[in-house]
Amino acid sequence: MQRVVQVALDGVSLGGLYALVTLGIALVFGVMRLINFAHGQLIMAGAYTAFLLNGRPDALVVVATLLVVTGLALLIERVAYRPIRTASPTTLLVTSFALSYLLQNVAVLIFGLPKSVTILPALEQPVTIGGIRTSGLDLAVIGSTVILLIGLSAFLNNTRLGVQMRAAAEDFQMARLVGVHANRVIASAFGISGAFAAVVAILLVVQVGVVTPTFGVQPVLIGFVATVVGGMGSLYGAVIGGFSLGIVSAVLQGILPYTVVPFRDAVLFGLVILTLLIRPQGLLPSAALKERV
Repeated sequence: MQRVVQVALDGVSLGGLYALVTLGIALVFGVMRLINFAHGQLIMAGAYTAFLLNGRPDALVVVATLLVVTGLALLIERVAYRPIRTASPTTLLVTSFALSYLLQNVAVLIFGLPKSVTILPALEQPVTIGGIRTSGLDLAVIGSTVILLIGLSAFLNNTRLGVQMRAAAEDFQMARLVGVHANRVIASAFGISGAFAAVVAILLVVQVGVVTPTFGVQPVLIGFVATVVGGMGSLYGAVIGGFSLGIVSAVLQGILPYTVVPFRDAVLFGLVILTLLIRPQGLLPSAALKERV
């Protein structure tokens, strides 16, 4: 029983981290129909911010990382995406890739070799609850995910700007016709996406302890897969997709034979392909996607 609970905790923790990445991607896709692959470089920027402030008070590191990454996300929207917002989806996608590689190579030029970072060391300590041994980091990931999901849900459902973002995600052109301010809605989506990227960066830095120019590549690829599995354009689907990938990954880690564990990701993505063959629109597609289909 303890083993089952341990695997469940690991799965929820990993799924929560994936869900935060996926939500950051899904927020921007919802209002712009753009897969922002530069989201991975926002996570990288947060990690390097933590490196530059390494040794300073943890509260300062966390706040500075949130401000820097959110500001960078807003700058990217204003400089890179706003001028070509009405361009074809292909142009937007190419711009996304180009921006991702640009930021990654800037990091290579500035920082070079991998850098060691130590922040929030208390989260690395083991915690025992009811005979179940886990880490403070797992609890921090779960707690952060719950708080951010509740906060985002409250924002989207109880504020004027949140309702406008939901309307834009369903039908952007119609939302503009009824008075939704496009620049404000899109900038808000990028800002919230940046804040989520900053939280992911902090949690990953605590977990890994090393920052490289490719720090955000794997998370954003997993986030993209989870977005597709959950249903493109659906925020609830993004959460379900992220948690599904995390939980299935943890379960596979626990049940696969020792000799097969190195191929866990191959098994996981094989299950993803099978899921999409059965339900190509994703587990919970948005209403807008259903109409287009």
